[in-house]
Amino acid sequence: MEEALRAEIGRFVAESPENRFPDGSGPYFDDPLVGFAAADDPLFTDYKHIIGDFHLTPAELLDGAATVIVWILPIVEGTRMSNRLETEWPSRKWAFTRSHGETLNGALRRHLVAHLEGIGHRAVVPQYAPAWKEFADTPVGIASTWSERHAAYAAGLGTFSLSDGLITARGIAHRVGSVITDLVLPPSPRTTPDHRHNCLWYREETCGVCIGRCPVGAITFNGHDKSRCRDYVYGAVPEAVGERYGVTHTGCGLCQTRVPCESAIPRGKK
Repeated sequence: MEEALRAEIGRFVAESPENRFPDGSGPYFDDPLVGFAAADDPLFTDYKHIIGDFHLTPAELLDGAATVIVWILPIVEGTRMSNRLETEWPSRKWAFTRSHGETLNGALRRHLVAHLEGIGHRAVVPQYAPAWKEFADTPVGIASTWSERHAAYAAGLGTFSLSDGLITARGIAHRVGSVITDLVLPPSPRTTPDHRHNCLWYREETCGVCIGRCPVGAITFNGHDKSRCRDYVYGAVPEAVGERYGVTHTGCGLCQTRVPCESAIPRGKK
């Protein structure tokens, strides 16, 4: 069943007209990565201490939850290449991927719920659940009741970076989505020794390129300033290029491109 679900997610991404640039120049995303986490994995309880007690477990979002299905949508090379050239604002392709590509991600979430219900199982999209909320001021900064990246880590899809992004087998330039279901599936293994292993800085202190890529200094060797980043991504950037690009949500992604972890797990020197 897990392979059938991987195939269905991949088929939807490949065939959906929403995974296409308006000018017909190609897709927003490459073939997805898919992983599964057990709903009763102790990590989800740990997140209440790591993120905050407001972070919900799968069982709090769906009665009888058994599995969290998570996918990574890797951003195509042409878009990543266009963003590598930028130093202040995201490229047009990147902004379209953040805006219209996330529409595709939302459509995939809803499609997977309908697909699971069609084969006799209950499912819910955490981000669309009535209990979903976002908090501007928590001990870990801006946070919400469900973290897609933390769900992806639980599902063995990657580890965290200096910039707070998730470095997967296809790199850090991607979008993430998840669905909780009562369908029992074998969990994907977590193969890294710790939750930061894929980041060269945390693994061997030989990187930090993302620091120089941030135009507002929101990344340092001490980590990621979420508030400064958010003010730039949701304030300054849309004000500067949103109207010209014709999108409301522009993203930024400079720290996710022209870095060693852009499209793969960097090997490092040690």
